[in-house]
Amino acid sequence: MSSVLYDAQGPRAKRRNILYTVLFVLAAAAVVWWVYDGLASKHQLDWIKWKPFFTSSQPWETYLWPGLQNTLKAAFFALIIALPLGALFGIGRLSDHRWLRAPSGVVVEFFRAIPVLILMIIANAVYSEYTNIDTDTRPLYAVITGLVLYNASVLAEIVRAGILTLPQGQTDAAKAIGMRKGQTMVFVLLPQAVTAMLPAIVSQLVVIVKDTALGGAMMTFPELLASVRPMSANYGANTIACFTIIAVIYIAVNFSLTSFASWLERRLRRRKKSDGEGGAPTTVGEPVLVMDSAST
Repeated sequence: MSSVLYDAQGPRAKRRNILYTVLFVLAAAAVVWWVYDGLASKHQLDWIKWKPFFTSSQPWETYLWPGLQNTLKAAFFALIIALPLGALFGIGRLSDHRWLRAPSGVVVEFFRAIPVLILMIIANAVYSEYTNIDTDTRPLYAVITGLVLYNASVLAEIVRAGILTLPQGQTDAAKAIGMRKGQTMVFVLLPQAVTAMLPAIVSQLVVIVKDTALGGAMMTFPELLASVRPMSANYGANTIACFTIIAVIYIAVNFSLTSFASWLERRLRRRKKSDGEGGAPTTVGEPVLVMDSAST
């Protein structure tokens, strides 16, 4: 017996797959036991190592919360600066004018090719040499600058790809009612592309949140991950416990971002669908509907 996608397994294949499954489970259990035994032998799983995070507010108030604030602050400012810059460069790469399209492409390809850590280090050196920013806030500026330069280039490609996925009829309809190219881009193409680009934009936001840790590793930026060293030194070398708690915080933050993005995307799609069914367009589909009514 067979299906459209594959042939049904015979008795020998079923026994072989069961054997492979059992071997995989045993191997995974052996790895888990090896990790557990190693941590237990070094006393990293002792309750005294984990106790401060569950019985006292001091590690949260002194280390974790300030580090999380700095992480979110750097990610927030990087996003609100990188997003409009990325949109401008993405639109610039779609321009009919070579004098605008070529420089936009050079900037995007240049900063997208450089690792974000190198951009942070260069920005920190530039701020140290040519500005009067004090040493306490300089790492924050350097981290934000590096994140902006890199992620604006990535977002530019996301914006360009999102606009290119739209049907050509959208542009033709806007031209038919007399809209200039700039008006078509701002009022027709870009708003429609936002819904398609939203998952990729949120994914890049997650990358921004995680990349703030590079500043803590190389430039003493007091972000969330950088709090491991002082916490571990203060609470008896509980490095595994510190990393685990911080990993859980990162997971919670990034899961919240993706959940909010999924909710927002569903709402935008429902709104677009309801506007299309209601016959009274209030969104970017209006130019196309005007084109259709004019043609009839």
